[in-house]
Amino acid sequence: MHLPPRTQLVKPFLAMQVLEEGERLRREGIDVIHLSVGEPDFPTPACVVEAAEAALREGRTHYTHSLGDPDLREAIAEHYQSRYLVSVDPGQIVVTSGSSPALLLALAAIVDRGSEVLVPDPGYPCYPNMALFLDARVRRFPLEAAEGFTYQVDRVRERVGRETAAVMINSPANPTGAVLDREKLRALADLPAWIIADETYHDLEYGEPSPTMLEFTDHCFVVNTFSKRYAMTGWRLGWLVAPKQFVAPIQNMQQNLFICAAAFAQRAGIAALRQAGPEVERMRAEYDRRRQYIVPRLCQLGLEVPVAPQGAYYVLADARRLGRESLALSRRILERARVTVTPGVDFGPGGEGFLRFSYATSLEQIEEALDRIEVAMRRLASRGEDASEDTPKQRSGSRSGGG
Repeated sequence: MHLPPRTQLVKPFLAMQVLEEGERLRREGIDVIHLSVGEPDFPTPACVVEAAEAALREGRTHYTHSLGDPDLREAIAEHYQSRYLVSVDPGQIVVTSGSSPALLLALAAIVDRGSEVLVPDPGYPCYPNMALFLDARVRRFPLEAAEGFTYQVDRVRERVGRETAAVMINSPANPTGAVLDREKLRALADLPAWIIADETYHDLEYGEPSPTMLEFTDHCFVVNTFSKRYAMTGWRLGWLVAPKQFVAPIQNMQQNLFICAAAFAQRAGIAALRQAGPEVERMRAEYDRRRQYIVPRLCQLGLEVPVAPQGAYYVLADARRLGRESLALSRRILERARVTVTPGVDFGPGGEGFLRFSYATSLEQIEEALDRIEVAMRRLASRGEDASEDTPKQRSGSRSGGG
């Protein structure tokens, strides 16, 4: 069977593979704790559920406008005005089935075969995979642990060339939890390329609220979603703010590829934006409580945390003392501790040797998971085994072999 080359360029999403393996074990009756994926453990706010139920009773089970329910686009525009003091034309907003279609539509609107897309390393693995699927070339720019995994603008700028179509910006960032300040965003906005700003984790910061890239430039595409902020991952609802000249071609792609997001979910989105703010703050405070527990606990286990996350709900921990192959290490942790964690290599070469821990689950589950990992590490150490099944020769050089 012949497969088109682009289907072979798209690599597996290891975070989902690890999750699915853990779920397989659960179906076999094995108790597995997930610290691998960004799946909030909170229920969707009641006001959102009630709005969806009302929409279903009203018969909102049909197609909407391909750009999205006009009332929802108005509510999103209101959100930008109240949250960021930025005026956004509802006609520039495209409602999507989560952030993934929004990212794909933005990239498809500006890349051509041979175009170059700059992505952070480590960074969200879907960025390079989407670019490769669209026949673009991927060029990575490193984010160094010693620099807080933050973007170094000069380092990004020196990689921008004639073929650079887009630079991916993610703040708060997955997998590092790093947050870009206003000065960084303003400098990045001046790059001679289109900016695609993934603002998925806005309002899940532990310091100053993040600004939107739209405060600094309109030469950008901004992606956001209801999934993380409102604990609505399964609702599949997000949006894209696009420059006006791109709205018509993006609408054409939306009509052909996705048609529209679910009608009742869009009505629920209105309630989320206008009523669920207190619930978001409650969830954010609880994530902060978990963050304050998991970071020092990982350090106690001998996993170095180069920088405490300032947003989102992930910790990227240096695990090279346990072994340099993060995928093998994550599998050994699942096998021995019954805990899923995401291998750092999923996020690019710069993530190899690291493990990403999600604290989107309850504090009790996090405590139990880390207790299990500690016990497993002690047993391995007592037997002289390497946690990632490296050979002794590999172990001796493992510290210099990671990202």
